[in-house]
Amino acid sequence: MDKRLFVIERDDWSLHRKGEIDQERHKRKVKEAIRHNLADLVSEESIIMPQGDKIIKVPVRSLDEPKFRYDSKGEPQVGQGQGGTQVGDVIGQAGSDGSDGAGRGGHEAGDQPGTDYYEAELTIDELADLVFEDLKLPRLKPKAAPDMTIEDIRFDDVRKQGMMSNVDKRRTLFEAIKRQALGGVPSGETQPDPVSGPVLGPIIGDDMRYKTWEDIRKPQSSAVVLAMMDTSGSMGSFEKYVARSFYFWMVRFLRTKYENVQIRFLSHCTEAKEVDEESFFRKGESGGTKCSSVYELALRIMDADYPPDLYNVYAFHFSDGDNLDSDNMLTVRLASGLLERVNMLGYGEIRQYSTYGSKQLWEAMSGLAPPSFIRAILKEKEDVFKTLKAFFGDEIES
Repeated sequence: MDKRLFVIERDDWSLHRKGEIDQERHKRKVKEAIRHNLADLVSEESIIMPQGDKIIKVPVRSLDEPKFRYDSKGEPQVGQGQGGTQVGDVIGQAGSDGSDGAGRGGHEAGDQPGTDYYEAELTIDELADLVFEDLKLPRLKPKAAPDMTIEDIRFDDVRKQGMMSNVDKRRTLFEAIKRQALGGVPSGETQPDPVSGPVLGPIIGDDMRYKTWEDIRKPQSSAVVLAMMDTSGSMGSFEKYVARSFYFWMVRFLRTKYENVQIRFLSHCTEAKEVDEESFFRKGESGGTKCSSVYELALRIMDADYPPDLYNVYAFHFSDGDNLDSDNMLTVRLASGLLERVNMLGYGEIRQYSTYGSKQLWEAMSGLAPPSFIRAILKEKEDVFKTLKAFFGDEIES
């Protein structure tokens, strides 16, 4: 009887990359934790400032490494229960101290161990990449403004000399196949076997092809953003902080994703005026509220500098909604006129405490129709991120 021994063997190189795989998994888990806490991070007071190298610490729950546990006594260990449970039964109950059984919650000191957390560090620029990954200017249209061009590169030629990072693999392989088909085999190499068919030999220097480029300037859809903010006496520290937080991230988003987007800063109480960026974010005012003044100023700026056929114009207004009763209808009429000339008008009403007076402007603006008009209520600091998604998210395209 013929007995033969067969050995099936496969090289598993994944073990050699174990450290790299674990590192990538760690980075992925950290990003998931950051995305889960974006609303809290965006509204963090310590980062609403112009520095780009600010380090932020994000708590990330630690993951236990799997361990083998051996039962040397042969006694029942893991997985033993009393039986009789059904699908959907709650098996963990709150403790007598009001906690959830894991040392969290309740009004009294718990007696259960907590969960280990580590602090992952990232810069504001890294956080901004996560915040802005799904944001864009909605309904951006081609316009005829002549000065709105951006620098770009265009690959328009293939040469025999160049950098290895610009190798054109497809053309290089084509040249190698063409050379060998014509009999151009390097010295020391054998001709292809006519029975088994042609075999691609080594690629030599003459086969290499590199893509080259030229610097060009291409037109970009021109855009202007009017940032309007209520700075009257009714805007308390919370209201001003929330409004400035939104505009902080909006300005950073526009300057990160778009070149040459112009931003005009308008503040108002009973009178509206244009201010520089530092004053917009730093200085406070007082006095009464007349929201129509800022819409009048916005229309004058558009008449003077931004014809609708040349520019994509976006306007955003943040207020606590506490406006003069006699001014509400005029504000709505001016906002309606602005809507006819802008791509989008966004209105954010900061309402930490719901009062009747703060709802009047909101209700007056209910007649302005979407999708060109979008409004949002901000009651908590975490609503800043939700409003960014509402004003610049993909869902508003539909």
